[in-house]
Amino acid sequence: MSISKQIENAVKNSSMIRKMFEEGERRKKEFGADKVFDFSIGNPIFEPPPEVRQSLLKILQSDEKGTHRYMPNAGYPATRDFIASQLKDETSLSFTQTDIVMTVGAGGALNVIFRTLLDPGDEVVVFKPFFMEYNAYVANHNGKITPVPTTSDFLFDFAALENAFNKNVKAVLVNSPNNPTGVIYPAEDLTRLADLLEKKSVEYGHAITLISDEPYKNISYTDSVPSIFNHYKNSVVCTSYSKDLAIPGERIGYIAISPNHIDRNLVGEGAVIALRILGFVNAPAIWQRILPMVGKAHVDLEPYRKNRDLLLNHLTKIGFKCVKPEGAFYLFPKCPTDDDIQFVETARDMNLLLVPGSGFSAPGFFRIAYCFDTDMIKRSLPVFSELARKYKMIE
Repeated sequence: MSISKQIENAVKNSSMIRKMFEEGERRKKEFGADKVFDFSIGNPIFEPPPEVRQSLLKILQSDEKGTHRYMPNAGYPATRDFIASQLKDETSLSFTQTDIVMTVGAGGALNVIFRTLLDPGDEVVVFKPFFMEYNAYVANHNGKITPVPTTSDFLFDFAALENAFNKNVKAVLVNSPNNPTGVIYPAEDLTRLADLLEKKSVEYGHAITLISDEPYKNISYTDSVPSIFNHYKNSVVCTSYSKDLAIPGERIGYIAISPNHIDRNLVGEGAVIALRILGFVNAPAIWQRILPMVGKAHVDLEPYRKNRDLLLNHLTKIGFKCVKPEGAFYLFPKCPTDDDIQFVETARDMNLLLVPGSGFSAPGFFRIAYCFDTDMIKRSLPVFSELARKYKMIE
């Protein structure tokens, strides 16, 4: 075999989301785009806010020299100052540009921070269900994922969490609002989590870092999402602008290290080294320049809210059980059968493209992305009803 065993295994178990997305493209060509209902991938159809286009045009039309040259590996100082200022306003903590490392999206940020923190055999605790790529990201850097079950509402199960701890745990990874459930972890749960991490850090004699993956933080239908920085000192945020500016293809994000982290400077310096040795070198120059120009702009949340309510109300009406998401743009209903793979295949045969919960370490569920045209969602509702009839959920 000419490729590595790790990549060979990855090929065999490649992303269910991507497979379903590619199946959707094939079916659209075969049956017509209006007859295929593709809810597989969180790839928003909504365009970025006007500030993004205006800023991009301004940069492209500028005669300023050096726009496309290298900058410090961590990113443009002005961009990092802008982000640090936003975080300072949000948390009242003393962030500076040295706490910010610009990255190639949130996926790049997570790989960089895992490369920075993990030694071979170190463990990263995650909460089920979780984004399937976490497995690969941690394995990339010789670490091990330690999955922990959650409650029926997809919140922290602290008894299960405490049982999962051992001296090899180096980090805990949270994702709020969560992909695939849309759940937002409440402040009181983060406080309790922080207390446990403090206790375990003392017990094992090393700091356990809390990492928060936050690309959906500004896609929230309730009050603002609680910040881990205000709950636990040894915290790091990995995030991107993919979702709140609707620019997932531009791959721009950052790492933010808490000013209170016990190894604040060392983690920042290590992340810059990891950024380089992983081959990212730096985040895209133009998009770094755009961020301060865009300011606090973000996508309109009303289309997402409308789509959520439309789908959720219909699905619950026809018998599906689903925790109401408070953020992101996913539903994660329970299947009417234990075999979520078979359920998704049945839906696929009806040109309804969903993702099985097994891909998120949650068999028996399925994920629906609803960041799409509302008319498509309306046209899909009778198909969901027909699917429910196949499983005798309705007559």
